[in-house]
Amino acid sequence: QAQLVESGGGSVQTGGSLRLSCAASGYITSFYCMGWFRQAPGKEREGVAVIDRDGRTSYADSFVKGRFTISKDSAKSTLYLQMNSLKAEDSAMYYCAGHFRGLCSWALASAFGYWGQGTQVIVSS
Repeated sequence: QAQLVESGGGSVQTGGSLRLSCAASGYITSFYCMGWFRQAPGKEREGVAVIDRDGRTSYADSFVKGRFTISKDSAKSTLYLQMNSLKAEDSAMYYCAGHFRGLCSWALASAFGYWGQGTQVIVSS
């Protein structure tokens, strides 16, 4: 059974940076697709970015706009999300997720069968 554990969240000022990590219990190399999602209080969960087994990435460019970078280190079984130029509207609980087959898209959260417990990001001015 795959387990995903996020870390790296915290409080940061507007314009600052954070790097989120997601440690997988050895299944990261087996996942076809991994991604980051977020959910702010009172809002629906939204996809942020995904990376497939071959390292191809895709971002929710409507708000990412080149500020975030998703990456993975298969040797460490860890997924990352580097977030720069953070804005107050980036405040949310961030979740990593993975799946073994199907379309790799940040717009298809329902395709992801494995989820972490989340890490909180708070951006304040």
